[in-house]
Amino acid sequence: MRRRPPRRHVSVQIKDKATQVLILAGSLFVASLVFSGSSSPILKAAALGFRLPLGFFVLLGIGLWVLGHLLRPRESATPLGRAPATEWFPNEEPAPKQRLREPVPDGKQSTLKTSSHARDHLRTPSSTWSIQVFKDIEWKRFETLCAELFAQAGFDARTQSHGADGGVDIVLHSSNASGPAAIVQCKHWANRLVGVKEVRELLGVMAAGGIARGTFATSGGFTQEALRFAHQNRIHTLDAGGLLALIGKRTPEQQRALLAHAYQGEYWRPTCASCGKKLMERTARNGGPRFWGCPDYPRCRFTLPMRTN
Repeated sequence: MRRRPPRRHVSVQIKDKATQVLILAGSLFVASLVFSGSSSPILKAAALGFRLPLGFFVLLGIGLWVLGHLLRPRESATPLGRAPATEWFPNEEPAPKQRLREPVPDGKQSTLKTSSHARDHLRTPSSTWSIQVFKDIEWKRFETLCAELFAQAGFDARTQSHGADGGVDIVLHSSNASGPAAIVQCKHWANRLVGVKEVRELLGVMAAGGIARGTFATSGGFTQEALRFAHQNRIHTLDAGGLLALIGKRTPEQQRALLAHAYQGEYWRPTCASCGKKLMERTARNGGPRFWGCPDYPRCRFTLPMRTN
């Protein structure tokens, strides 16, 4: 099921109504000017009729716009991305950790057996933070790890367990504003750079949902074109180095908690994007390379190629 865009704040809806009323007033004014120059008595009477409600509509439109401006959330008062990157995290001091609203469903992950093929590619979990941690974990674990990082900063970070995300992986809520404060898109790409196409899609989701702030996080990097586009549209970007720098600002206890979350359970086994279950190793019938497949096959046909490094 496709995720609906975040609902716009009531202040934005009121301002939209104000704009519609003012446009109507402008249309009536133009029509009255056109009809007043006519020689037809009927059109002249219509012009007079158009002018009568003009004052009411103008006052109504201005009143609605002022009301929408007064009801605006404080977070929306800051233009898109105008705040420095550090202001994305309102409390850099140790903050109470927020629980994710929709954690990754574990199901019966512990009962899945690890084949010799998978064991050959497992590494001993790292005891310190490095880019290798991002390489060790699967795509969904990377997403929830980013959510935990934002939660440590004081946000209420909400993720979706599975299904189409509509271009939004994490929705951030703040106690200082009603409605979403920001949205985050995550890409667990080790051997591929995030391009301008992906960043442009995030901007489209932000515009459609009336969200002023957006962050794009990746375990790899960005193309120069993507970075320029993000900077021009004030979208915050976090590559692998930026994520590690952000983690380095956390307390030692918080860093250990993030590392424990990264390596919890079968951190290496990919998650099905369709149903949220851990994938199983499959062998192609034609003798091709092994791959990851959903345990609910044939009801769910989601697959992923198996990494060889």
